[in-house]
Amino acid sequence: MSEPTVLKEFRDATAIFTLNRPKALNALNDQLMREMAAALQEADRDDAIRAVVIAGSERAFCAGADITGLDGVAVNDVLDPNGFGRGMFDILGAYRKPLIAAVRGLAFGGGCELALACDIVVAGDNARFGVPEVALGLLPGGGGTQRLIHAMGKQKAMKMLLTGAPITAQEAYAAGLASDLVADAECMERALAIATRIARNGPLAVQLAKDSARAALEMGLTQGLAMERRNFMLLFGTADKQEGVSAFLEKRKPSFTGR
Repeated sequence: MSEPTVLKEFRDATAIFTLNRPKALNALNDQLMREMAAALQEADRDDAIRAVVIAGSERAFCAGADITGLDGVAVNDVLDPNGFGRGMFDILGAYRKPLIAAVRGLAFGGGCELALACDIVVAGDNARFGVPEVALGLLPGGGGTQRLIHAMGKQKAMKMLLTGAPITAQEAYAAGLASDLVADAECMERALAIATRIARNGPLAVQLAKDSARAALEMGLTQGLAMERRNFMLLFGTADKQEGVSAFLEKRKPSFTGR
């Protein structure tokens, strides 16, 4: 049997998925993307998991698509619902639970898009982000042209997309691509600390807050506000809302069940 390309670890309410193709700088191939998609779906079904951290190695979070796997890929392959990368990125784009990327080293191409698909990006100070697809006669196909604009604004995103030139962790943090900038040695620790803080909160509230915030990127203001209002009202019918209010009034820590 081949070695798994995604290592799975669970710490309390956090799932940690680590890309495991070190010799290829964690480049995305079909096996890795299938395993990541399966791991994400498994964590989504597990009520005990309240946050997911995605990590790579010290040298590379993910160096992008495995170029050897692109040779021979045709239009029909890309259009297939299960075509190259589509399944994993579709799952990431619609994921209910919080996703945190712990990025050290290279995050190029599909690796940068993987980080962008997460809700929170913690960047080690030696991380580098780039979308160099234009140098191959391609363009980012995992959401890069869309999510970079939302993360950084038009001007900075266009410079990255059209030149293919990478940016440093410091530039990514200043531009809004990364939420946190820490020493490489502290990257995973910070990502896990954020996940732990999230996991203390009401899981349904966290999921619906993420759902509402995603509407800001995908809908107009009127529709987004309607989504927010709907999700706000839905939480009033949950046991977690009652537990959260009772715990506050009784000056104790809440015990949320996701119900």
